[in-house]
Amino acid sequence: MRLPGTPPAYAPENGEDRGCKNSNDLFGVSQASPVRSVIVNGALILQDYCNRGFVSGGFFANDELNGFVGNFGQQQFFTRNSNIGQWSNAVWNQVFLGDNGAPATNFGPGQGQYTNVPAARVSQEPPYLTSDDAGNWSVFVPAVQRNAVGPNYTGGSVAGSSIPISRFFIANPATSVASINAALALGQNLILTPGVYQLPQPIKVVSPNTVVLGLGFATLIPTNGNAALETSSVPGIKVSGLIVDAGPVNSSVLVQIGGKNAGGTHDANNPTLLSDVFFRIGGAETGKATTSLVVNADNAILDDIWAWRADHGAGVGWNSNTADTGVVVNGDNVSAYGLFVEHYQKFEVIWNGQNGEDVFFQNEMPYDPPSQTAWMSSPTTDGYAAFLVSPNVTSFQGYGMGSYSFFNQGVPIYATQAFQAPTTPGVQFHDVLTVFLDATHGQGGILSVINGVGGSSTASNADQPVDVVSYP
Repeated sequence: MRLPGTPPAYAPENGEDRGCKNSNDLFGVSQASPVRSVIVNGALILQDYCNRGFVSGGFFANDELNGFVGNFGQQQFFTRNSNIGQWSNAVWNQVFLGDNGAPATNFGPGQGQYTNVPAARVSQEPPYLTSDDAGNWSVFVPAVQRNAVGPNYTGGSVAGSSIPISRFFIANPATSVASINAALALGQNLILTPGVYQLPQPIKVVSPNTVVLGLGFATLIPTNGNAALETSSVPGIKVSGLIVDAGPVNSSVLVQIGGKNAGGTHDANNPTLLSDVFFRIGGAETGKATTSLVVNADNAILDDIWAWRADHGAGVGWNSNTADTGVVVNGDNVSAYGLFVEHYQKFEVIWNGQNGEDVFFQNEMPYDPPSQTAWMSSPTTDGYAAFLVSPNVTSFQGYGMGSYSFFNQGVPIYATQAFQAPTTPGVQFHDVLTVFLDATHGQGGILSVINGVGGSSTASNADQPVDVVSYP
């Protein structure tokens, strides 16, 4: 597989004798495990089916999957701009965007739970580190694409530009944030080598076209209630390959893209890109953050975002790892591809911008509300929708969006709906669903899919998707 920050690689068919795994490449994953720019010749299996392992993925982009892809028990999976030889099956929410060879849309009660969007309206692959035959290092930034189908390299050379390594400030966890910001202020790009960066103030990206590239999923932790990373209202910023952990002092926001009132300052032909950026509130250590990601920039691309309020691990509890919202989108013309947002305590995604698009959304509602009265979005509305499109929005498109519930505190907890949006012709949802998880240990459920439309998901129909094919 290609890790963020490395060029494309080949994963040939594995022919050694491994019993029931013979002649298969096995990649049984959940969220935050992207596979990018990989060529697989032979079968690729997405579940440890020999041991019936649990899997809840996943993200492919810019790949050639030339053989059989065994989805098997993967609850959901998102594949973008790839070639697919054969895809085995769907479970709840298998979504394809701009792919060759993908299954056709087949979604709804008794159907295949497939969503196929023919092309990505705007996309860009993340930057990666490369070297030439003479040993000269650089970072390659692939070009923005419109209405792309399939990988960007099958037609020959990849369009884009190379930035010599001399134009990068290379940091390690011992580098002070003041030194990082001084380099960024001078127009340098930034490479964050692997490790954990304790940040008493945010990394500030102020120049257009700046690349911030994390290697080995460099981890940022704000220590004083500050943000971990902020960008100015300038176009063309690329941020890729980061984990952001909330710190012990509550941060109002962990990553902010564009300043307030940033609209109109961003170039549609030179969008800001966030790819493979992951957030954790608790889990690794105790942390708190009101909002994980705020996108003020117009025309931004969010490509593989996982925002997770921990349901297990260190510092987990309703009053411990507190976090209201995973993602807030204020910018117009924002495109999100592969949005995973889980367990936040209020509206998990709030979309305020016009002409937004989300292709694939995976959500689990918080497991741990201690009572219904502790989890009400209004005096008459049980719980919070996982995805809220604000009332002033007149244009939005959503495709292949799922929300699951597993309320495990021993009391019945309900959410009135999983998706909440204005009922207007320009705001459209396609192939949305809810699922109740684990009838043995869960209680309550989700009473409707979107705005009171769609049936309920409770213990009576556990582990079965409740679908709405289109809304309104």
